[in-house]
Amino acid sequence: MRPSSIEQSILYPIANPGSIAFFGASNNISAMGTTILRCILSMGHKGSMKYQGEIYPVHPREETVQGIKAFQNVADLPVIPDLAFIVLPTTIVAETLDACGQRGIRHAVIVSAGFNEVGGEGKDLQEELTAVAEKHGIRYLGPNCIGVINTQMNLNATFLPYEADRGFIGMASQSGSFITQISPHLSRQGMGFSTGFSIGNEASIDIVDCMEYLGACPRTRVIALYIESIRRGRAFIDAARAIVPEKPIVAFYVGGSDEGRRAGFSHTGALAGPDSLYDGVFRQSGVIRATSIEELFDFCYCLGASPPVRGNRVIVQTHSGGPGAAAADACGRSGLTLPNLSPATLESLKPYVPHTGSVANPVDLTFTKNPLDFFQAIPQILMSDENADGLLVYFLATARMIEVALKAMGVPDDETGKKAEEIIGLQADAIAALKEHSCKPIVGYSFLARKESSLIRGLQDRGVPVLPSPERGARAMGALVKYKNLKGKLTTE
Repeated sequence: MRPSSIEQSILYPIANPGSIAFFGASNNISAMGTTILRCILSMGHKGSMKYQGEIYPVHPREETVQGIKAFQNVADLPVIPDLAFIVLPTTIVAETLDACGQRGIRHAVIVSAGFNEVGGEGKDLQEELTAVAEKHGIRYLGPNCIGVINTQMNLNATFLPYEADRGFIGMASQSGSFITQISPHLSRQGMGFSTGFSIGNEASIDIVDCMEYLGACPRTRVIALYIESIRRGRAFIDAARAIVPEKPIVAFYVGGSDEGRRAGFSHTGALAGPDSLYDGVFRQSGVIRATSIEELFDFCYCLGASPPVRGNRVIVQTHSGGPGAAAADACGRSGLTLPNLSPATLESLKPYVPHTGSVANPVDLTFTKNPLDFFQAIPQILMSDENADGLLVYFLATARMIEVALKAMGVPDDETGKKAEEIIGLQADAIAALKEHSCKPIVGYSFLARKESSLIRGLQDRGVPVLPSPERGARAMGALVKYKNLKGKLTTE
């Protein structure tokens, strides 16, 4: 059952704690708990992104921990914190949670490992943990998880700095790595999390609970799931079917092979199922399945940044034949079609297309006399075509290329750099304006370019999705079509 408001979710105090009791940090900077506490104190590379809540370290011997007043016991805390964060030896986690319950704390994150995922005594310890939590009415993430990120709260309760900006992707992951280690990739591609949950062994809170929270989260436009197993199949389907008409869900499932199933069991102690079973679950749920971690975030990127697509007809715009042909092939493999341009579009393009260009689809311009035409007049004409549902554009222009052109036009050497950046800014502004005022999606692609490119960075900073290959661009555009079809099926059933 989805919460009627996000504040009613069992995960709200975990993702939005005003105060945290922290167990397991010390003045030993190499300890895992200390590392996580330091990440909470300073979210990441963005200097102004600092958690503003209260932190109460609990330590039996230290008077201060990382410069913060410490308390010997949870009973000594001056307030009842919203959240207990536990990074302690496995054998004392249950008694610590019990003390938290006695103090009145009702939510926790348990990073400590060595429970159900290792079997034997670990399974018994997890059962003891469950009994303690049920006695006090405590709900918790973990055990054997990494933590939580909420960029709106400037909260990075994980063991690595968060290196991306605030974003619109909400993630629930059965692997902590895809919450912590993925942020440099998100930053390079112009993406970021709204909220991210590492859920570990799911002893109390599971992936369905996280989906329901993210479905209600107003800052989350698209939900990403990393799945090794689904424990509550019916609840997963029901939750997804309620969410998908409002926002897309993309899942990367890795337990379909024998090898993946064994790895998942040793990771979180959960049993996975065959690919065919999960394909069926995702189809019933309206969930888009990604085939790689890159594809997971590519799909989320374009789904969250683009308006709804009307159909599968795409125009490819390029100024080089090879990238255009590669995109056309990738579109065909992704269920997209390349329609012929309408007579009205062909007529409108005449002043802009040189005799060396082609007005077939892909539209290969080869060269444009005015550099802004490629970014302004031409894509605007193409997006207006009645046969087009979306535009896939090849972006190549670099500051160096523009500088060479400026020098050929007689611009002094000492002015070309600044002038080139101005032109790139105008190019990015033109595409961003087109995206803003169009009801059709526009997706960019390049060959292996990252955000280090001035143009790519400018486009991504303005909310235009750009992916580093024609194949990835076409597959992401295909995901927009797949979501349209899945959403339409759910809303008509």
